[in-house]
Amino acid sequence: MSPSGEIERPDVTPYDAILIVAFGGPESIDDVVPFLRNVTKGKGIPDERLAEVGEHYYKFGGSPINEQTRQLVAQIKGDLAAHDVSIPVYWGCRNWDPYLADTLARMRDDGIERALAITTSAFSSYSGCRQYRENLYDAAESIVGAPQLDRARAYFNHPGYVEAVTEGALAALSGLPAGATILFVTHSIPETMDATSGPEGKAYSTQHQQLMSAIVNQLDQALGRTHRHELVFCSRSGAPGSRWLEPDVNDRMRELSAEGVSAVLLVPFGFISDHMEVIYDLDTEAKATADELGMGFA
Repeated sequence: MSPSGEIERPDVTPYDAILIVAFGGPESIDDVVPFLRNVTKGKGIPDERLAEVGEHYYKFGGSPINEQTRQLVAQIKGDLAAHDVSIPVYWGCRNWDPYLADTLARMRDDGIERALAITTSAFSSYSGCRQYRENLYDAAESIVGAPQLDRARAYFNHPGYVEAVTEGALAALSGLPAGATILFVTHSIPETMDATSGPEGKAYSTQHQQLMSAIVNQLDQALGRTHRHELVFCSRSGAPGSRWLEPDVNDRMRELSAEGVSAVLLVPFGFISDHMEVIYDLDTEAKATADELGMGFA
């Protein structure tokens, strides 16, 4: 906002479009195995195993992530319009329809020459950053005349992101005892992937620690008191013997309960929307753990 109180018009030069790049997800039960084939392409996993892995999706009739991405695109369009910015917003997925290549072809046909690509992953890692770049490159290479793409930086520390997560945490804390422990939850990744994320290594875990500190500072200022808080992880996969970032959220909840902690707030700050890792791993599995332990939960 300008000193006069008027809303400033953002400068989007030199871009003539915005592209939201999402992971994608199955929108029906019939989509589950084909979607997982895309995710695991080249790994030789049989459909029988994919069907087992997809049990979470079957339970919910698919994934909410595509619909949430549509809502995100609509909100971005609305915000741009409110700031008097006339620029189209497209979206494409790495692993499901609308596929990135199809979206880039449509953008080309619409006359788009240069676009800003914004991923739905806010942090640096292979799966959350470099793989998105690789998929964008492959999609652009497959389309003759595809628009030039520039990818926005990792936005884990953007003030708007910090503020949004803080507001959600404040609202949830109001229903819990004052001594509740806050568990900041994100997707676990292999330790080797974290070690190679970012120029200096461990960017993934470091960025989460930095974001957690920024949110906690705002919470403390708003509430006038401090809360015990920790970084925990969910959605571990891979071979049993491989080392992934820990502690697991359910394991840590059990340890906290044994220490006498009576309530926890789970803040899924590693995800920009409530997709499967949130509605199953947290809202279902972690909630069941809290119920088993008799812990207050939000």
